[in-house]
Amino acid sequence: MISMVVVAALAILALITQAGVLVLERLYPAQGRMIEVAGAKLNVLEIGPRDAAGPPVVMIHGASSNLEVMRGPLGDRLAKNHRVILIDRPGHGWSTRARLEDSTPAIQGRMIDEALDKLGVGSAIFVVHSWSGALGARIALDYPERVAGLVMLAPVAYPWRGGVGWYNRAVATPLIGPLLAYTVTLPLGILLAGPGARDVFLPQIMPPNFVADTATPLLLRPRESLANARDLVTLKAAVDEQAPRYGNIKAPVVVISGDVDKTVTTSIHSLPFASAVSDAKLIVLPEVGHMIQYAAPDLVTAEIEALIGERARRAAAVAK
Repeated sequence: MISMVVVAALAILALITQAGVLVLERLYPAQGRMIEVAGAKLNVLEIGPRDAAGPPVVMIHGASSNLEVMRGPLGDRLAKNHRVILIDRPGHGWSTRARLEDSTPAIQGRMIDEALDKLGVGSAIFVVHSWSGALGARIALDYPERVAGLVMLAPVAYPWRGGVGWYNRAVATPLIGPLLAYTVTLPLGILLAGPGARDVFLPQIMPPNFVADTATPLLLRPRESLANARDLVTLKAAVDEQAPRYGNIKAPVVVISGDVDKTVTTSIHSLPFASAVSDAKLIVLPEVGHMIQYAAPDLVTAEIEALIGERARRAAAVAK
């Protein structure tokens, strides 16, 4: 009898989830265009003048989010004068990926490099947040000609003590993960999305309507929650493998972190990374948490503009 009740409850939750997916995808439609690469279709949004002087700016979000997290505080203001390319990482937002296992910075970096090729982009300034700190570093290592400069916001770069949250570990577990993703993740997540986002902003205050404005509920769809969990549980081993190579990064790098970031600890990631890279500038902001792009958008924009200006000066010097 109990088993029949459980099965019935799961069936109801599965139906609620499928209905919820349809609602979410109507509320938050895709804003970019799809670029097909090996193993994925990437949703790419281009804003700003395509013929702007200087390298374009490529912006890549972290875990549990999508391109809107970079567009609102930074992308729109940079697009007044620059070509800005915002990318949903494989499996996130409106991007897809053929295999959940394609979760590492190395694989996703290859996909993004291929997409930029198809867009006719040469070298670019990369702006990366959180999880994508490891991705930006990997692109700079594997495709150095692609990276004219790298701005890293609260980046993950090294192994850390412990693992990831229990729920992401559970969702990344075979059999159990899909069962959770297709039944309870969306109904439960709708209730917890707001409090969870507020925690990531601390000690700053989350902007009003942040969850809706950034299409954050798209994360609750089964395919994206499975991809996100896989990205998180495989990241520690990935950065452990690539960290010894950071000294080979030749592009100019700016690392901006908060000294009270409870999500990605600055002393574990940003400080040693800035020490390992020869041409790195480290900025640690007092009393700032994880969401650097919202806490200090003027500073971040100024550092991006400075890298673009430096690239222009170098190009002019070579041309003489």
